[in-house]
Amino acid sequence: MQKIDASTLDLKEKVVNITRVAKVVKGGRNFRFSALVVIGDENGHVGVGLGKAAEIPDSIRKGIEDAKKNLMRVPLVGTTIPHEALGVYGAGKVLLKPAPEGTGVIAGGPVRAVLELAGVRDIRTKSLGSNNPINMVRATIEGLAQLHTVEEYAKLRGKSVEEILG
Repeated sequence: MQKIDASTLDLKEKVVNITRVAKVVKGGRNFRFSALVVIGDENGHVGVGLGKAAEIPDSIRKGIEDAKKNLMRVPLVGTTIPHEALGVYGAGKVLLKPAPEGTGVIAGGPVRAVLELAGVRDIRTKSLGSNNPINMVRATIEGLAQLHTVEEYAKLRGKSVEEILG
């Protein structure tokens, strides 16, 4: 998978989750903030990052930097995805199903953020496992990474699109 240059894209960011995390040390507890951030150009590129810092704005900034390093391209067919996919990450499972135009994004909170910033307009999803935001977002990214267009499969097999579609 080739690296995508974040500076050439018009990226929007969305903070999905901010959590206070604690490290227990001899003198008590050290509190920090963990921020889960999704970035995307709403045109087929999306990335997810996790940032952790003592202050919330710093953790969000670190999350955005991490997301820019993890950008990926999402194959789209019109306003939906090319085929069904099941993304699994930890105990989180997300089923992604293409939908006809006009359906909208039928998805829960963390999954919706990823799909909207990826540029998907019509899709049906179902969260099947954990409802932990980090696992759900990562499972969605795994599902999107499994997607390929008919053209990509045709090129892989050395055939034309018409031969594959029959």
